[in-house]
Amino acid sequence: MIKRQEFIGLRVKIKRSACKNQTGLLGKVVDETKHTLVIETKKGEKRVLKKNCIFLFETEKGWVEVVGRDIVFRPEERIKKVR
Repeated sequence: MIKRQEFIGLRVKIKRSACKNQTGLLGKVVDETKHTLVIETKKGEKRVLKKNCIFLFETEKGWVEVVGRDIVFRPEERIKKVR
């Protein structure tokens, strides 16, 4: 299940965001905190709030959608808590 996996290193695209200028942002996750993902893009690093976004993560099986408010945990807690 993608929600229990490590996000750092995965390619990600923001499908929808409360901040309209973040919608469509594409890059690689380089850091994660309880409330944010840091995404390395062609224009530099962007920090986005998880709760404001719907993400598409690229996996070996294709793109998987994740609702940001479902993953608002510290990475080590998220791996244990999310089902």
